[in-house]
Amino acid sequence: MPNKVSLSLGERSYDIVIEKNALDFLPQFLAEKKYSKIFVITDENVANLHLSRLCGVLHNAEKIILPCGEKTKSFALLEKTCEEILSKGIDRRSLIVAFGGGVVGDFAGFAASILLRGIDFIQIPTTLLAMVDSSVGGKTAINSHVGKNLVGSFYQPKLVLCDIEFLKTLPLRELRSGYAEVVKYGFIRDEKFFEFLEKNHQKIFSFDEEILQTIITNSCRFKAEIVGRDERESSERALLNFGHTFGHIFETECGYSDEILHGEAVALGMVMAAKMSQNFGMILRDDFVRIVSHLENCGFITDPKNLRKNWNKENLTCHLFKDKKVEDQKLTFILLERIGKAVVRKGVELKEFKKVLREFVDIPRDQRC
Repeated sequence: MPNKVSLSLGERSYDIVIEKNALDFLPQFLAEKKYSKIFVITDENVANLHLSRLCGVLHNAEKIILPCGEKTKSFALLEKTCEEILSKGIDRRSLIVAFGGGVVGDFAGFAASILLRGIDFIQIPTTLLAMVDSSVGGKTAINSHVGKNLVGSFYQPKLVLCDIEFLKTLPLRELRSGYAEVVKYGFIRDEKFFEFLEKNHQKIFSFDEEILQTIITNSCRFKAEIVGRDERESSERALLNFGHTFGHIFETECGYSDEILHGEAVALGMVMAAKMSQNFGMILRDDFVRIVSHLENCGFITDPKNLRKNWNKENLTCHLFKDKKVEDQKLTFILLERIGKAVVRKGVELKEFKKVLREFVDIPRDQRC
């Protein structure tokens, strides 16, 4: 029996296989489905590193290789890709394989959701971040000039294969970026999981396969349970956005560049959300310090002034109001009641956001409360 997690959504349920050689389970899946044509969407980096291995399983698949980076998620490239797929004789028994990190998964999943009003797709994530977050749950999207992931759909894959072998070529910075989404589950849902991570994070960054399989499995299980109860983020799924509202403003200000990776932004955002939680009297200072200490021990930057000495607070505030989690100009943040329990806090006043922003952007760290 493979090591797997099941996401239960009735007829749209699917398995997430987490194994050292999870790719070996693909032939059986394809034999059962009998797809008429298969299209692999990947990027240049993944193609150079891993496409030959996938082609050893998918002998006759069409291959579409995208540029790398967040700017790939554009209307122009989506149109070009869809036209290319349509020109090759796609039908409703065709399959799209998203083979890469979060950008590829978001892009390919959205393409699958709109081609012929929806065809099957599967996720084969190659980064830790994609394995524990973006490949699971059915969020697909491209970016607009207004903001990130604002044009998309909820569209579930038929299968997710998390093959730990792919992580061996992942740069340490990318692995760390993915870890932010792992430790997030400890902060919002399970303090014992956080304690496990405190004890074992060095093994993760040393590519310990057993520990990696454990943390990916637990992360996927946490997310599958939440998505199974709240697929479209009407309630509980919003908790998964812990750290993202603050994090996205820095991603946007940096132009979605390598200046700050998504997971690095989320880590910084979790620190700031924890600080807001402390400001509201929801968590103790000791909890805040524990969160910051762990993230710093893992190599994250927890002070935005260590990225840039000067940030434009007006720009950062403007980016906040482009976030999907703003409703009727009222701010919503995911905050902590304690380590292991998060809550949705609606109707947060702008002054509370500005207070936290000022603490991190203006005030030297040694002078903060």
